[in-house]
Amino acid sequence: MQTHPTPFLVVNPKSYLYGEEALALAKASDAVAKRTGLTIYFTCPFSDIRLIRENTDSIIVTAQAMESLAPGRGMGHLLPEALYAAGARATFLNHAEQPMTIAELSKTIVRARELGITTIACADSLVEGRAIAAFSPDILLCEPTDLIGTGKTADDSYTTSIVTEIRAINPTIGIMIASGITTADDVYRVVHLGADGSGATSGILNAPNPAARIAEMADAVIRGVSERRK
Repeated sequence: MQTHPTPFLVVNPKSYLYGEEALALAKASDAVAKRTGLTIYFTCPFSDIRLIRENTDSIIVTAQAMESLAPGRGMGHLLPEALYAAGARATFLNHAEQPMTIAELSKTIVRARELGITTIACADSLVEGRAIAAFSPDILLCEPTDLIGTGKTADDSYTTSIVTEIRAINPTIGIMIASGITTADDVYRVVHLGADGSGATSGILNAPNPAARIAEMADAVIRGVSERRK
């Protein structure tokens, strides 16, 4: 079993960007992924998944949510097979802006695993993180909900406690710390402390040059992992 999850960066424009603007940032992310070799997840609205997948090579196109239903009835719901067919190879689950019941979350993780879709499951506390880790998502994003979008990051002890406790439950789960991440220095700090990856929304979109900020953050992930392991 893999005991050192692959380092990664998540570029998460949420619903601030769509269509051609989302595609432009996806292409910039793709160029960074090609240059660095870093795994970069790029989220986009469901309607843009196919557009972005067909015009990029190296990023992992990521759905903003998914559900556990099987083909058949389910008008208006998020069918895993349809997301996969459109080009999504990862999905967020249980984000603070799209919460799920524990029962639905566990079933959806199983469905994603069946299709080969990477799961990025969100928890708003260490307590919830422990519970969700038992379902073995590919990546666990533990972030205090009240820090999302504030530009304020959790203190170092929060990151180290998350890393220690989740590693003890399942060392193969990738650990993501992202609340309040604004700069490349923020990314470096959490990765150097033991997280496998980070990501941002406002920290990227509000930057003077979003494409350059993505490049800086990707380099910070790589540097943080390298210097952590020396």
